[in-house]
Amino acid sequence: MLPAIRSPAVAGTFYPAEPDALRSQLRAYLGVAQPAAIDAAAPKAIIVPHAGYSYSAPVAATAYRLLQPLRSRVRRVVLLGPAHRVPVAGLALPGAQALATPLGTLRVDQDAVAQILRLPQVTVSDLPHREEHSLEVQLPFLQEVLGEFSLVPLVVGDATGAQVQQVLEQLWGGPETLIVISSDLSHYHDSAAARAIDSGTAAAIERLQPEAIGFDQTCGRTPLEGLLRHARRAGMRIERLDLRNSGDTAGPPDRVVGYGAWALYEMDNRTVAPDDRERLHRIARESIRHGLARGCAAQPDPARFPAALSRHGASFVTLKKAGELRGCVGSLEAVRSVVEDVAHNAWAAAFADPRFPAVTREETRHLALHISLLGEKERLHFEDEAELLRQLRPGTDGLVIREGARRATFLPQVWAALSEPEGFLHHLKMKAGMPDGHWSDRIEAWRYTVEEF
Repeated sequence: MLPAIRSPAVAGTFYPAEPDALRSQLRAYLGVAQPAAIDAAAPKAIIVPHAGYSYSAPVAATAYRLLQPLRSRVRRVVLLGPAHRVPVAGLALPGAQALATPLGTLRVDQDAVAQILRLPQVTVSDLPHREEHSLEVQLPFLQEVLGEFSLVPLVVGDATGAQVQQVLEQLWGGPETLIVISSDLSHYHDSAAARAIDSGTAAAIERLQPEAIGFDQTCGRTPLEGLLRHARRAGMRIERLDLRNSGDTAGPPDRVVGYGAWALYEMDNRTVAPDDRERLHRIARESIRHGLARGCAAQPDPARFPAALSRHGASFVTLKKAGELRGCVGSLEAVRSVVEDVAHNAWAAAFADPRFPAVTREETRHLALHISLLGEKERLHFEDEAELLRQLRPGTDGLVIREGARRATFLPQVWAALSEPEGFLHHLKMKAGMPDGHWSDRIEAWRYTVEEF
């Protein structure tokens, strides 16, 4: 019979077993924590270390302190950490219905369990949870700052970052759901070497580039990769809160473990401010007028524009006349500033789209102009066409496919006309010049999101 409650395994060793002593210690750590200067937005996810409290709790507390204002908002915590003691295939949920700490019990969210058990990489097994500390040490902190909430605890073993990302996206939810990733950094170097390694790891985390992080740099690399992959796709913002090692907190400096804490924030859908949207529309129309007068695109100086427009970015510009397409040209790679890319693509949509004649001066008064700014492309991994179709998100994903020299893309707006993944992919393959019904194992695919205005 499965146990109803998973008992604490490291109470009395990693943290105090007596409730009052534990509560007092937690409040002391939270009271002195000094998080980095951030705005008032609520974190959607945190990354925290998981060693004994005397070593890592001063770092973890800088993240947990940010959660105190969310006490009445967060009703569910999705907690992922690495397997240290028992090999795990994929991600393991406990069979227990609740997890206990000296501060009380936390109910396992059975609705969420049923939801993700449909995924082949998720199983139920109490053994990996029985003595695992990477999840347990987070629970008292969560109880102290959030009070009552349900829990989805996952020990991550032999899995891919994409598999973890899929689980997170199933459970992402809204403001009621918090994501917690438990991971330490480098292990058992001297303090100077650890600082150098952990500094590089921190930079990769903050660039949302898990592919730049080796498995010897973090013990929770796989759950970390899953979060960073989603954060990159969703355009999340990340803030470093603390970066130290055990030599800085409670241990000797000759053989240390690295600890870091980060908070991740969801961005408003309108990531380009209204004034900047107006600037881009003016640039696009000026470039079309420049094309009529001089036969080439305008060349705006990025240095004269705000950072959101002078950074490198990829865009599409779509022209419509009386609701019908009149031209559409774009970039799939961010090779120049946003302002330069929009200026070039507006000119190209008006004068260089091979499907249409060049726009005339008279027509410019009747054109509607749409700008789409592309998010970073995410490579999709699949064994066959059916698996690719299952990964597509209608209404959300733009898609690029490539086979050799043949390549094509559909913006997410195309879902309005082709609402089913099968039809969407079928017409995209036709656009790329692939034969009807064609499939091969050489086909590659990437998805992306856009901000359109």
